[in-house]
Amino acid sequence: MNANALILALILAAPASARAQESLYARLGGQAALETVVDGLLQRATRDPRIQEFFKDTNVRHLRTQLVEQLCAASGGPCRYEGETMKNAHAAMGLRTAHFNALVEDLQDALDAAGVPFALQGELLALLAPMHRDIVTR
Repeated sequence: MNANALILALILAAPASARAQESLYARLGGQAALETVVDGLLQRATRDPRIQEFFKDTNVRHLRTQLVEQLCAASGGPCRYEGETMKNAHAAMGLRTAHFNALVEDLQDALDAAGVPFALQGELLALLAPMHRDIVTR
């Protein structure tokens, strides 16, 4: 199953009642949980032969901070993401759908490893999925 089909399946698995309660940020476990997920994602992505080349000249510490902020803000947490737009940050990278899908798979693995329930994964991925159009340029 490709990443887009998996994202759709995850969205459909998320119960509507869960979305009406507390913020996704809180249900994910807050700042500490997001930091754990981002650490797992970066460990996987920087070693993933499908996409590791895109991280070779990256300040991973700065990227970590930006990703945690972005996920915090996107999920309804108290953070405000003030980093670069996804379009600007990825414009010169020449990313393809396969690269995007590889990162989504690495994120799902990090979410699984952090013990994030499937339905919450779906909610988070649904928030991030629209970034595809700004990140994939080829």
